[in-house]
Amino acid sequence: MSKEVGITVSKNDNFSEWYTQVVVKAELADYAPVKGLIVLRPDGYSIWESIKESLDKKLKETGHRNGFLPILIPESLLGKEKEHFEGFNPEVFWVTHSGNSEIGDRLALRPTSETLAYSLFSKWIKSWRDLPLKINFWNSALRAEIKGTKPFLRTSEFLWQEGHTVHTAKDEAEKEVADILEIYKKTIEEELAVPVITGKKSEKDKFVGAVYTNTLESLMPDGKALQMGTSHFLGQNFSKPFDVKYLDETNVETFAWQTSWGVSWRLIGGMIMTHGDDMGLVLPPKVAPIQVVIIPIYYSKEDREKMLLKAKQIADNISSIGIRVHLDDRDQLTPGFKFHDWELKGIPIRIEIGPKDVAKNQVVLARRYNQTKTNIASDDKMSNIAPTVQKELDDIQKQMFVAAEKILDDRIVKVSQFDQFKEELDNGKMIDCSWCGNQTCEDKIKEETSADLRVIPFDNTQKSETCIYCKNSGTTNVLFAKGY
Repeated sequence: MSKEVGITVSKNDNFSEWYTQVVVKAELADYAPVKGLIVLRPDGYSIWESIKESLDKKLKETGHRNGFLPILIPESLLGKEKEHFEGFNPEVFWVTHSGNSEIGDRLALRPTSETLAYSLFSKWIKSWRDLPLKINFWNSALRAEIKGTKPFLRTSEFLWQEGHTVHTAKDEAEKEVADILEIYKKTIEEELAVPVITGKKSEKDKFVGAVYTNTLESLMPDGKALQMGTSHFLGQNFSKPFDVKYLDETNVETFAWQTSWGVSWRLIGGMIMTHGDDMGLVLPPKVAPIQVVIIPIYYSKEDREKMLLKAKQIADNISSIGIRVHLDDRDQLTPGFKFHDWELKGIPIRIEIGPKDVAKNQVVLARRYNQTKTNIASDDKMSNIAPTVQKELDDIQKQMFVAAEKILDDRIVKVSQFDQFKEELDNGKMIDCSWCGNQTCEDKIKEETSADLRVIPFDNTQKSETCIYCKNSGTTNVLFAKGY
């Protein structure tokens, strides 16, 4: 396979170009004719479907139901919660005409759905008996990206999931915020094999209009942090301007407590960056569109028929237990080309079978993750292959997470001096340090290093050290990093 077909740059030498090539050449997505937009190809959409299926199941098990919201929002609605609107206004796409006629009140293409959903909640909710209300939406959002765009990470339109809940009690709403974050964490770590750090955003970086924001953060191989999902406690900050209230059990009218939360296809970008290598994509088995590819090897017409028969037996055997398998019977391509092709696409396991393997009653199992091969003994009908393959897929999934978790742990560095802060940041590290809680210090650090306060971890144990910047008493341990 020529360099032009495969990945032409090293992940370590040119991370940005490497990432773009993997996305395009592994056929996950392509660029749309409009700047800032991408087109999902079937493999890319299949990964999103896998995430969606897993997360959707968990949400339904916890009492959430799916709904649908239109994409157009009147400007008058966005303005009802001024702080929220002002936060999104620079990114809003506006519809001003229908054909050649002006439409009057401008319509926003949904940057987020709080204002639209909550204007409806005020109509739907009358009594405490109507609560809790737990609705989830699978849709797209549009935000005019003013920074450089990158597939899955920053695009002007993106697929996402957003949930909105309404409660009678503050503590119930806050529990929802925490529970959702755990659901996200479980999905990201167990399905995508990407480790995350959970905690709170600072006041500066919380969701606009929220009382506080909980976040999941990870660190990518280029030293930049990626926000993988958020869960927001809205308090009554939206229920009051939107009249989301109810009659309680004593017949007193009361404003409700609300939450919102979401993840996007950014998860796919994080997965690509975490696991990919210089040959291309490396897919965790649970989300791989194809988990096993079978490649028959032959050099004559007679061998071809025999190998295809054996390969078909293997495929039927494996697929019978629910493994997603593909038999590559393309005649016009060499086995070597096929190997490289499937390695580029990140298929977790490749099974090779040729005349020599049949003679030895074996098949060759090649793992994409660590580039190792194993000979697996087989019987005449290949009936014993499936359990071995399933165990291998399970092991690969676990090994990928353990390896990624170790890398993340090794790249979080605790520092107490600002010079060391800057040095380790330039080395691509996430910085664990003490912070006084003052936004002025947060802003100064951003100004001097381009690093953001990514997360205030839940497992915070810091009590005594001085602030990394001002040297006043530190109140909490936080993690800083440059970010996407």
